[in-house]
Amino acid sequence: MSDPLDPLDDLGAFRGVAAGRLGAFRHTTVPDRPGLRRAGVVLCAVEHDGVPSVILIKRAYRGRNAGQWGLPGGRLDDGETPEEAALRELHEEIGLTVGPEDIVGRLDDFPATSGFSITPVVAVLDDPGPLTPSPDEVHSVHHASLRRLAADDTPVWVPQPDGGRLLQMRLAPRWRVHAPTGALLWQFREVVLLGRHARVADFLQPDWTRH
Repeated sequence: MSDPLDPLDDLGAFRGVAAGRLGAFRHTTVPDRPGLRRAGVVLCAVEHDGVPSVILIKRAYRGRNAGQWGLPGGRLDDGETPEEAALRELHEEIGLTVGPEDIVGRLDDFPATSGFSITPVVAVLDDPGPLTPSPDEVHSVHHASLRRLAADDTPVWVPQPDGGRLLQMRLAPRWRVHAPTGALLWQFREVVLLGRHARVADFLQPDWTRH
């Protein structure tokens, strides 16, 4: 009998593992309250240069979150679900078309200090086609391999003066992603890639993410 494929190295194997783990994961939802705004983002797994990876973007150097690392996504339009908004924004920002059948689950809503509740949707695309980033919204598109996300030295906890710890997801020498996006990547790593139970709602966020 042949050895089973490693989900960190094979996109098809990852799809099955991710669907199973997210199906067993009871995600949390931030309750409605006055002033709360909602957004949906996509942790979109694709094969990049033969390696299963998640797509990240660096936002355009204008408007909200200028120049910050992020996941494709944005705020909900009237009547949209978080999943619908996330998939619409994915298409608008980088040109990928994802259908409901490509979604394998979702993770916890994250209460950002900017006033948004961010819903992360996990999708797997076998044949994404070419990327067409919108220059108005996206400065650059990047891929983080599943194996790099799962590596022991990727999450680094930086002590803060108040005694707390700030997460940095160190995906490359000059690539450090903080919460909210870093928190979503960390929960994806823990729950989907490593099969652990993890929550992230209380993660510290840098002051510059409030805007």
